[in-house]
This record gives sequence, C-alpha cells and structure tokens, in this order.
Amino acid sequence: MNFVRKAILALVLAPMLCTAVCAQSKTATIDLRKVFDNYWKTKQADAALKDRAADMEKEHKNMLDDWKKAKDDYQALLADANNQALSSDERDRRKKSAEDKLKFIKDTEDSIGQYERQARSTLDEQKRRMRDNILGEIRNVLNAIAKSDGYSMVIDIAAESSNGTPIVLYNDNSGDLTDKVLSQLNAGAPADTGAVTKTDEKPADKTGKKK
Repeated sequence: MNFVRKAILALVLAPMLCTAVCAQSKTATIDLRKVFDNYWKTKQADAALKDRAADMEKEHKNMLDDWKKAKDDYQALLADANNQALSSDERDRRKKSAEDKLKFIKDTEDSIGQYERQARSTLDEQKRRMRDNILGEIRNVLNAIAKSDGYSMVIDIAAESSNGTPIVLYNDNSGDLTDKVLSQLNAGAPADTGAVTKTDEKPADKTGKKK
C-alpha cells in the first residue's frame, strides 16, 4: 500500500513540479547569422581578407608572368641551339643557356605550386581566426544580455541540421535577442562603417513616425 500511495503522490506532484520548473526557465532566440553578417567588425574583417587576397593574387600573377617569359626565352634559346647559321661554340652556349632556363622554369613551377598552397592555407587560417574572434565577442555580449534578462537558454534560429533543414521549425519571436545584441555590438562602431543597430530598422517619415 505504501508503494501505491507513493506512486499516486508522484503522479500528482509531477505536473506541479514541471510547471514550477518551466515557469522558472526562460528561453530566448537569436538569429546568429544575421548578427554575424551585420556586425561592423565582420565587415571590417571581410575587407581585410579581400585586401590580403588581392595582394596574394598580385604576387601570384607576377610569378606566372616570370614563368611565361622564361618559357618564351627557353624556346628562343632552343631554336638558336639548332640554328646552323651560328658557330658550333655559339650553339653550345645557347644549348647550355636553354638547359639552365629549363631548370629555372621547373623550379618556378614548384615555387608557384608551393605559393598557391601556402596562400590558401594562410587565407583559411586568417578567416578562421577572425571568425572565432568575432563569434567570441558576440557570445560575450549575448551571455551578458541573457543573464541580465533572466534567460536560461538561447537558441540560434538560423542553425541548420546536417541535411540543411532548419532546426527551429516554429518561433513566435517573443524572446528574440537579435536586435538587442546587434545594437550593443554596433554601439561603438566607427562612423564610416555604416553599421546598423537593428536588423529591421525602418526609415521614419517627416512626422518622425516609422513607416
């Protein structure tokens, strides 16, 4: 009988306990992709990456130009090495120069391949480091806001499953922190960045009311 009473009591108290716990637990949401893309430091990082990539592309082009010129010089030296109008000694010199030029071409091809691999690795590492730093700053602001507002959990509504489908299928946006986090992140943005403080900010008409 004691066991039956305990079981009945547990069934009665379980919904009450759940209600109490749920009442104390508050869940918020955030569109992390939107915050990341509209954070002024993200735009700054993207610009820095593009500048670095442009410099690398310029260097890569110079290496390719040297390689193409060396190939043209090699073909000319090879033709002179077989030119019967030249003396035997001169043809031998041209042949030796052609061999040296061919070695230079092969060394240049190796250097170009190594440079391409290193450039990709450098850009990928810089991109990863910038992304991690920015995400860290976003999380610090988000955590502070969530704790201050009494939220116990924040869900990223932009997250997707491994199949590319949205993880959050319904959200009424009642606890959305996207604009609040973005506003705080961009509060100290330089004037020339054009950073927005809200992702859905609408222009105001002449009366001062938002359209």
